[in-house]
Amino acid sequence: MILIADSGSSKTDWRFIHESGEVDQFRTVGFNPYYQDADDMLKGLQVPDILNLRELVGEVYFYGAGCTSDKNKQTVRQTINSIYPNAKVTVDHDLMASARATCGHQAGIACILGTGSNSGDYNGSKIISSRPSPGYLLGDEGGGAYIGKQFLQDFIYDDMPAHIRDLALEELKLSIFDIQENVYQRPFPNRYMASFCKFIADHKFDPYCYGLFYNGFLDFFKRHVMRYEGFQKKPVNFVGSIAYYNGDVLRKVGQDNDIHVHVILETPIAGLTLYHQEKI
Repeated sequence: MILIADSGSSKTDWRFIHESGEVDQFRTVGFNPYYQDADDMLKGLQVPDILNLRELVGEVYFYGAGCTSDKNKQTVRQTINSIYPNAKVTVDHDLMASARATCGHQAGIACILGTGSNSGDYNGSKIISSRPSPGYLLGDEGGGAYIGKQFLQDFIYDDMPAHIRDLALEELKLSIFDIQENVYQRPFPNRYMASFCKFIADHKFDPYCYGLFYNGFLDFFKRHVMRYEGFQKKPVNFVGSIAYYNGDVLRKVGQDNDIHVHVILETPIAGLTLYHQEKI
């Protein structure tokens, strides 16, 4: 039996592929070794769906946010092996998940626009070039935290239209004190900032809210996609909720910059399942 996991900072999608080809699925909390240690991850894995099949799993493919350095990969690998001691565990970063899910065995530029963001130039089997991905404090252009942070900054400085500010006060009960407490004192400020993208998307008909997405995506294209050699000739594929639910804006930004936005998936797990079912 093969177990596949696609893990972001907010959630993890799991698929069990049985030898018959049948697939079981479930979801747990997200994991990111940059923000959580092995003990935190182990606690999050203590769920019946994971524990009940521990004797049947022969291979585990874990794709995760933050699984880029050898140290982080080793931490995740050891944690999973503590639950599945007899399984061969392969840990790779979420960008490879995006590439395999959207490109398969074809070349293209694979991108992530979820809570955070990332990108890579994929040749059909491996990522041959990638841009820095320094996280939500220093990067993550176009991701939910990046766009949400701009929204919160505009709220704090009163730099948004009055009617949008009034809606935020009414619907979100926002206050500067609450914003600062959530960003500086509570865990996972990136998730908190990204959570405001739902409000922004709900009011996307307003030029201000539309502009938050448009400018965030434009920053992503400039810092990432446009830096790859021959980017205008390659399909540019996306995974992530921010890309998926705002695909109209994303495609518009691509069109305005002669970039071919091809596949947009909410999550890569279905594409990864098809990719790994070839091994059955």
